[in-house]
Amino acid sequence: MYTDMEQWTKIRRRVLVDGDSKRQIIRETGMHWQTLEKILNYSQPPGYRREKKRKSMLDEHVGWITDILESDKKTHKKQRHTSKRIFERLQQERDFKGSYTIVKQLVAKLRKISRDVYMPLEHIPGEAQVDYFQALANIDGILQKVHCFAMSLPYSDMFYVKAFPRECTESFWEGHVEAFRFFGGVPKRISYDNSRIAVQNITGCHSRELTEGFLRLQSHYLFESHFCTVRRANEKGVVENIVKYARSNFMVPVPQVKNFDELNDRLWEACYSEQYRRLRSKSRTKLELWQEESKEFLALPAVPFDPCRKGKAIASSLSLLRYKCNDYSVPTIYAHHELIIKPYVDYIKIYTREGEPVACHKRLWQKYQVSYDPRHYLRLLLTNPGALDHAQPFKGIHLPECFDLLRRKLEILLPEKHKGTKEYISILVLLEKYSLKRLSKAVEKAVRLTNPCYDIVKQYCMDIESPEILTFDLAGREHLNSVEVYAPELSEYDSLTGEVI
Repeated sequence: MYTDMEQWTKIRRRVLVDGDSKRQIIRETGMHWQTLEKILNYSQPPGYRREKKRKSMLDEHVGWITDILESDKKTHKKQRHTSKRIFERLQQERDFKGSYTIVKQLVAKLRKISRDVYMPLEHIPGEAQVDYFQALANIDGILQKVHCFAMSLPYSDMFYVKAFPRECTESFWEGHVEAFRFFGGVPKRISYDNSRIAVQNITGCHSRELTEGFLRLQSHYLFESHFCTVRRANEKGVVENIVKYARSNFMVPVPQVKNFDELNDRLWEACYSEQYRRLRSKSRTKLELWQEESKEFLALPAVPFDPCRKGKAIASSLSLLRYKCNDYSVPTIYAHHELIIKPYVDYIKIYTREGEPVACHKRLWQKYQVSYDPRHYLRLLLTNPGALDHAQPFKGIHLPECFDLLRRKLEILLPEKHKGTKEYISILVLLEKYSLKRLSKAVEKAVRLTNPCYDIVKQYCMDIESPEILTFDLAGREHLNSVEVYAPELSEYDSLTGEVI
């Protein structure tokens, strides 16, 4: 009450200006004489001041605790000393008899003093920073962790984010390809952390032995790379802040999407809309800075980088090709053959050694799975029709109801030695050339006939505008070569009407 500034001023004026006695002031206010002396000696309350530091039981251990905290900076965050662990070590190793509270207070004080302080830096146009972060997303009803690639431009503060099932070389490559396409050019210099995707060995403070995959990417786009000092993420602090911003703004609430394509479409729109914002520290919008910065970019190569690994594998006797503990089917004619495999993030492409396409599958990310394309095994059924109902590649396939009706009809019409089943399989083989939708329409028309067959279904599948429809194919029908068809005499039909033209 008596240290209130207004009261403080009144007491000083009464004694020092009006000449009132100190005894009178003490009698009126009831304050201690030392308090009155303090008011008269200071123009404003000086606050609490400890004149002499009291000796603590921890004084002799301060240096030891400081060394522990300094050495902790070189270890992983999850293996650093807690205040409790330091207290336990003081008791065990240094026979400390004090309380845990004073240890906890000292550790907190020392950590605050030893915190890093960073110098604000100026960002040059045409530079970028890269990082990954993890977030949750509900994809096709399954809550799962997604790995997001992020590239930011510190000068304009524009950034690009794309989600992937895994953080791997393929997603690292594709993230760069899509980011460069989004920015409309290639930044001259890009900063990275020390991910194993890019760094094979750390040979110095900023010198690195790079992986072949990273060098392939760098050789294609010709940007300069910079790798941060180990455990010094502040060297790419802009993208670190972008990661926090993107996770809290783009991934909250948890996205509910059908697939990764839908999620990445949302992320692309969110990143693109950022160009209209203006940061407090900037005098212009992100778009204006982005347009200025783009003049410093390297031009995109004429041929885009192909973000896939290339390898060789031999198809097994089951006509399966193995990659990363998963199997992918190929047509049975390629069983036991060496093939070229090109795995991308979303799919797997398989080629012959001469470069002819063989198969394409959606990529499997869980281990020990098999991706079958039933069309690859159709011709094998021609020689083994009994496997139609038990072959694994055909399990779970739901064909339209007209196919079941066609099969029953054919098996009734051609009961001997699986002829009906073989005829049905030969119709299924048409899926190698025609889509299921087109073949289904042809089958629907054929089952209305009394004697449906392969030739009729094939004829229905053929496009009416194609020249093929006008030509009768004699392949496999050599016995018809001797048949001669004469041009009809149209006048003979007049006798049917009794009229002569």
